[in-house]
Amino acid sequence: QVQLVESGGGSAQDGGSLRLSCVASGNGARTYCMAWFRQSPGKEREGVGAIDNYRRITYHDSVKGRFTFSRENGNNGAQILYLQMNALNLEDTGTYYCAAARPMVVGGDWRCPPMAYDQYMHWGQGTHVTVSS
Repeated sequence: QVQLVESGGGSAQDGGSLRLSCVASGNGARTYCMAWFRQSPGKEREGVGAIDNYRRITYHDSVKGRFTFSRENGNNGAQILYLQMNALNLEDTGTYYCAAARPMVVGGDWRCPPMAYDQYMHWGQGTHVTVSS
């Protein structure tokens, strides 16, 4: 079982920056894929991106060039996931969730599962991001 705790949400102006953090702890956390999802009012939860334990990263098209994932090892096998968000715009407003899933075999290689809500079984409580003009 993996536990996830996010931090770092808040408010920023259009064009500003924020950094989110997520600490994943528990058995096997180091091997898990970690991802960020977000949900805006009235919209479905969407994947922002994912990073595997080899630090290979996938980004949603809407955040490419603006958001950056990074991941580092913490104490006792914990993993710390960061999401650096630059050039924020109003559409980035929402609740951001950290999620984790076991990698899966794709084409003979271990990869993160597709960026879909039902592919990730461990979730944090969410942190709010508000971007204003």
